[in-house]
Amino acid sequence: MVPILLGLLLVLILFGAGFAVKALWWTAIALFVVWLLGFLMRSTTGTGGRGRWYRW
Repeated sequence: MVPILLGLLLVLILFGAGFAVKALWWTAIALFVVWLLGFLMRSTTGTGGRGRWYRW
């Protein structure tokens, strides 16, 4: 009974880790798209075409 429970626990942990990694990839892609859009649209800030994306 213990090996079956350990096997099920291992499957559950691996499934959870796989889901978390996939969610992190989608989050990283979304943040990259937002950053890229901000980087490409920085010239439309009205500062003569030389806008700053970062405040620092």
